Amino acid sequence: MAFGYTGKVLRVDLSAQKISIDEMPENSYRTYFGGEAFIGYTLLKELKPGVDPLGPENKLIFAAGPLTGVPVGGCGRHCVGAKSPLTGGFGSGEAGGWWGAELKMAGFDAVIIEGQAAAPVYLFIEDGKAEIKNAQHLWGLKALECQEAIRQELNDNLVRVALIGPAGENLVRFACISNDLDAFAGRTGLGAVMGAKKLKAVACRGQVRVPVASPEKVKEIGTWVKDHVPGFSQRLRDFGTAYLVNPLYSMGALPIRNYQTGIIEGAANLSGEALKENYLTRRRSCFACPVQCKREAKLDTPYQVNPRYGGPEYETIAAFGSNCGITNLAATCKAHEVSAAFGVDSISCGGAISFGMECFEKGILTRRDTDGLDLTFGNTEAMLAMIERIALRQGLGDTLAEGVARAAQKIGKGADAFNLTIKGQELPLHEPRLKPGMGVGFSMSPTGADHCHNIHDTAYAGKTPMLEDLNMLGVFEPVPVNDMSPAKIRILIHASHFQHFVNSAVCCYFVMIPGQVGVNRLAELVRAVTGWSTSAYEIIKVGERSENLARAFNVREGLTAANDSMPDRFFTPPAAGPLKEKPLSREQFQNALQTYYSIADWPEGRPAKGKLWELGLGWVVPEIYG
Repeated sequence: MAFGYTGKVLRVDLSAQKISIDEMPENSYRTYFGGEAFIGYTLLKELKPGVDPLGPENKLIFAAGPLTGVPVGGCGRHCVGAKSPLTGGFGSGEAGGWWGAELKMAGFDAVIIEGQAAAPVYLFIEDGKAEIKNAQHLWGLKALECQEAIRQELNDNLVRVALIGPAGENLVRFACISNDLDAFAGRTGLGAVMGAKKLKAVACRGQVRVPVASPEKVKEIGTWVKDHVPGFSQRLRDFGTAYLVNPLYSMGALPIRNYQTGIIEGAANLSGEALKENYLTRRRSCFACPVQCKREAKLDTPYQVNPRYGGPEYETIAAFGSNCGITNLAATCKAHEVSAAFGVDSISCGGAISFGMECFEKGILTRRDTDGLDLTFGNTEAMLAMIERIALRQGLGDTLAEGVARAAQKIGKGADAFNLTIKGQELPLHEPRLKPGMGVGFSMSPTGADHCHNIHDTAYAGKTPMLEDLNMLGVFEPVPVNDMSPAKIRILIHASHFQHFVNSAVCCYFVMIPGQVGVNRLAELVRAVTGWSTSAYEIIKVGERSENLARAFNVREGLTAANDSMPDRFFTPPAAGPLKEKPLSREQFQNALQTYYSIADWPEGRPAKGKLWELGLGWVVPEIYG
């Protein structure tokens, strides 16, 4: 009997309206686990090189992992992937909530969606069966209305729904996929892939609990997580990720006006403390999680904000707030609701708007280009209007919906100087001039700039729990925050491999983070769930394997070391603030990239044949070497 897995992958061909089930061997699970690694494996195995991300040949994959649906805090996540319409390379995003656990309890480890429906459909998965259903009546609906309509149609309010909003239908290149209204597979434009397939939603309902090899050990670890992690994560529990606003601002690292400066009046108005004091109605949790880091915000004035959509996290607050020159917390709460309802990635959407605002500030765009909208930094109404215009591809919104990199090329007139993307994806709201190791991680990320398989340099600058958890890998000495030496890159690579494993398992980094559950206890949990004699070494190798699969996919799709870039802005200092005299050093940064290639065994940015064979990926060699 398999433990931690159902052993079944649902395959749905929307063109042929055909559903089938693949049986997966246990060794395949142990090699690729699930989530991100399973997606990398499937895309490399099944996609022809060069397919159109928005064409029928692309495949959209929802993948759980062995820990998804296990009753331990942090084990409610799933991963979604495809060839990205934003970057043209490997696309993936992880989401929390309850949907992933429901997929496992409905009898499947993953869903591979192929082809393209002739008219809008949705997929209903229940207890080992699946059905393609008509969604013509759902097309055009926002997230809440769509979820409620599906639940009413199926006569079950406990159905979990992953869906796209109008942005996905309109093929916005950074459209997201949401579930439970407040969890998002946000990055790389997966919602546009779903929209191109005319797939409005995937609804799940399951009754079977995930089998585990050692129930008593799983219960013991689950109790430890419940008793210990909320204390470790007290700031997350109290304030959500928005607790970062005040400390980042004090260090000059809160992105402001498209990363132009480090000072803005009223930054504290955007903090998690302010959110809790003014608009928080309650905390929410994901499946089985004791931390409850999700917010629920309700407003009646100056904007009406529906708490069903949850509340803004740090990235959303900074993207629509400070980086647009806005310190109005009510406006960022409304921006969260609008972006969630229409289904856009708040990071990329906020980046697109702040890019447009800088173009407007510099005279590259005028009111004629914006249909009369005063797109100046600090204009809350303009920011809110642009979210909807992007989602509906109206006016300038149609250009920005292509993503900043494409928009800059279309606008011209020097707009590319304000293009803050890597591999075509907008930067997360973390300042690489403060955290250069994270900056290298942005550049090396297979999905384009991403902070979710990366490091925060500040966490390794002292004898911290994060550093101590890497002792088992031979890492003992802290490294200064501004360091870009091989010692820092070594930490980045080890920590990233752990993160890629977490995205394959699939579980929550906030719970499993080194210094909390950590590497050794996580390996212990995998043993208890699967019955395998796994080790910390093995799970780190799974993460390395996942990263190399994604890198190989990018190489095959034409991405090279030249795409491991950093926008020029970060090699100049911000106009004001604590980082005013601290730009990234271009020379040190380029040296750090070369160090990364050397340690990772990626000569000229391409995984070496020997590295692929060492990881059990010999079959990938002809994919990238011919």
